[in-house]
Amino acid sequence: MFPPFTVKTSIQDALKQVRELQQAILEKQRFKGYSGRARALGGCGALAASLMLGSTWISPQPKVHLIGWGVVFALAMVLNYGALIYWFWHDPEVERDVRRLRPALEIVPILLVAGVLTLTLIQHEEYNLLFGTWMLFSGLINFTARQVVPRGLSWVGFYYLSCGIICLLVFPQLSFTHASWVMGTVFFIGEFIGGLVLHYDEKKLPSLRTFFGFPAPPLSEENE
Repeated sequence: MFPPFTVKTSIQDALKQVRELQQAILEKQRFKGYSGRARALGGCGALAASLMLGSTWISPQPKVHLIGWGVVFALAMVLNYGALIYWFWHDPEVERDVRRLRPALEIVPILLVAGVLTLTLIQHEEYNLLFGTWMLFSGLINFTARQVVPRGLSWVGFYYLSCGIICLLVFPQLSFTHASWVMGTVFFIGEFIGGLVLHYDEKKLPSLRTFFGFPAPPLSEENE
């Protein structure tokens, strides 16, 4: 017979090894193609655009504002997918395996539906419903591939869904041409926080100073 403490120690060691194996598998499956800084820059672009569109020298015509938000969307796509392509081609762990891009491709149907609904609202001149609609779809995007992205993005998704519901149900007449600051503020907060979540999920870049483009701190300062 083995002593009780020996059996207990063996079980604890086995459980520890199982947990380490599970963690290694999860880490291997974790999708790291998204860039925290690219996402945060997209949020800064939304805030800057809202301030510009809200200025007195910009025409209040819906067409002008649609062009402005279209530029913001295009900028965000270039930043995020540009970073994704760079990761795909230069990360040795990816080995340029197209299957590793699946989490990023899963948002394409959501973007397609969002585009169709946006065009429908524009055709019916329901411009005041656009902000809330865009927030809802942004919330859905943050839930895609949640098994392989940081859990914190789900909370960002809840944030966007909550803001979208409030805009559509509580303030359905929120002016598309006179309340640009609402859109800019919501997306700045959501994208900046989402960027921080992604940034701190990258173990090679744990410091806040690297998020803003500064050199990484010495090893002795990483845990501060």
